[in-house]
Amino acid sequence: MKQARYEQRGPVPQDVIAAVESATPAPAPGQVLVEVLAAPINPSDLLTLTGEYGLLPPLPAVGGNEGVGRVAALGEGVSAPAIGTVVLLPPSGGSWSTHLLADPRALLPLPEADPVQLSMITVNPPTARLLLTEFVDLQPGDWVIQNAANSAVGGYLVQLAALRGLRTLNVVRRESAVAGVRELGGDVVLVDGDDLSRRVREATDGAPVRLGIDAVGGGATERLAQSLSEGGVLVNYGAMSGEACALSPAQLVFRDIALRGFWLARWYRLAPMAQRVGLLQELAGLITQGALRTRVQAVYGIDRIKDAVAAAAAGEREGKIVLVPNQT
Repeated sequence: MKQARYEQRGPVPQDVIAAVESATPAPAPGQVLVEVLAAPINPSDLLTLTGEYGLLPPLPAVGGNEGVGRVAALGEGVSAPAIGTVVLLPPSGGSWSTHLLADPRALLPLPEADPVQLSMITVNPPTARLLLTEFVDLQPGDWVIQNAANSAVGGYLVQLAALRGLRTLNVVRRESAVAGVRELGGDVVLVDGDDLSRRVREATDGAPVRLGIDAVGGGATERLAQSLSEGGVLVNYGAMSGEACALSPAQLVFRDIALRGFWLARWYRLAPMAQRVGLLQELAGLITQGALRTRVQAVYGIDRIKDAVAAAAAGEREGKIVLVPNQT
């Protein structure tokens, strides 16, 4: 088997990782061997390689924190999931590998569907779904505004909002990203700018916008806050700008805008198992039905892991980069 391993962290993520070959292990008693079908490269993976993420595994490590596989062999004493079952890999790291050993109790059986789309249900779709449901009690017809709308989370949020009858105001940072968000079903797509709040009011005819979702930080946070109704909630889950959230007293004090944070890893740690499994099964069902998808720019085999990581780290992509480890 081959694994994408790194022994150090550094500022250029593709420079620290490489495909390393070793013998394919046999599952020990109580284990299963899984052939990895697909594993995405997420921003959190890149931050892990550079040492900037909130949770860092001990070195040396194998990259990747989500993916799907197919059960290839059972260790002694294991009867399920059966050989051939498609399973969601546990979010414990090491998915950038052609094969891995796992505790069968940590594997969630999935329906047969496109493994590339299924491989991404652990991080971005739950983030989008929880951002929509955990902070403001929205009703069909309500508006929600988000920036980084052309990101993977943004695309899932557009689709999940539509399924709930919500209307989306989608903010992007470049004109070339507008068409892709509209294609996914975004109701209104706006390029960010100083007059954002005015354009939001025009697009909604002054209707309330009670929930804002921020992945950028810096001045973009303030512009979203200005676009919200009085008493609105603004949730930050990322800092694509590299800057801290900027929020003026005019928004916090005089308009009672609340700024909250969201980190999916914390939600996974605190949520009951039944709630976590239920959410993942819900999302897998939507993907299987074709009701939920994300754009994929390219797939790479594990021998091209450096190229894959470099592509994921590049700006202005038009979709996710996904590792299909056993692809030649």
